[in-house]
Amino acid sequence: MRHEKAALLLDLARRLASSAEGLTLDEMADAVGVGRRTAERMRDAIWDLFPQMEELSDGAAKRFRIGGGLGGLFQAPTTEELLELSKAASALQAAGAAPRARTLESLERKIRAAMRSASLARMVPDLEALVQSEAIAVQAGPRPHEDEAMIAVVRQALMAMKALAFTYHGGSRPGSRREVTPYGLMFGRANYLVAAEGDSGEPRNWRLGRIRDIEVLDHPAAPPPGFDLQGYANRSFGIYQEDVEDVVLRILPASAEEALSWRFHPSQRVAPQPDGAVVVTFRASGMRELAWHLFTWRDQVEILAPANLRTLMLEELELSLSRHATPPHARDDDASSAFGPPG
Repeated sequence: MRHEKAALLLDLARRLASSAEGLTLDEMADAVGVGRRTAERMRDAIWDLFPQMEELSDGAAKRFRIGGGLGGLFQAPTTEELLELSKAASALQAAGAAPRARTLESLERKIRAAMRSASLARMVPDLEALVQSEAIAVQAGPRPHEDEAMIAVVRQALMAMKALAFTYHGGSRPGSRREVTPYGLMFGRANYLVAAEGDSGEPRNWRLGRIRDIEVLDHPAAPPPGFDLQGYANRSFGIYQEDVEDVVLRILPASAEEALSWRFHPSQRVAPQPDGAVVVTFRASGMRELAWHLFTWRDQVEILAPANLRTLMLEELELSLSRHATPPHARDDDASSAFGPPG
């Protein structure tokens, strides 16, 4: 128990040292999962250990932070932390995100270089054994376009709050020059620049793989106050941004256990039913992408709402059936040629 209290105290100290604006007592309590009175006692104990801790005024509230960091003595990483960093880099590499994978690999090298040689020597055998015994399962899907130089230009514009210009080989005017206000980057099955064109301020998704000759312009451009990129991303089931719908799905009893551990959407609510089924509700756009996903649930899902999602599902089923209901029309020699010469 004493060890757990010491670890909790050190965790809070790290949070105070890593926060530029500092933490209030309430934020400290929330961060480490304790009550306000306990947070006060922990703050006082940290002040004894780190007298350089500062008290900052923030209106009626007070904030606390430890300037200058904690020093290497308190910052040695654990085997598990280095393992997860290595796995995160491997996952990005497997997903086709090589530039971001290299960034994490560089961070791992810096951390190792900063460690005491004796600590590193003790850790390496365990770390190598764990790295060999854990793997990232690569799922089928498109390899997202990730150009390191392009992402660097976008990030430069975001930090400087400047406009971007590029030639876009997509949309309603393929090959035309566009000037936009960048709102952020969205990484996933495909990577997108979220930006607004013109004076409307309405964000759109611009696929990075279709952007050419990108440059930062001199005039200022910033997202509107209060714009939340994560909230914008959460509006859609996937990438496509359309009208937001109230989605209601019923998962049959045979798959209820899986549904209880499945995340359809960040805003979802899951309600077990008396008959053993599970009803999942959430608000999202991107009904076509949701219909594609629901194929994977086969006959274990019923679409209760919205009606247009049921219509889309039927259209996709009919389209697939029209292609596969009858044997392919290719001749035998045409079909075999796709797999090499007959043997």
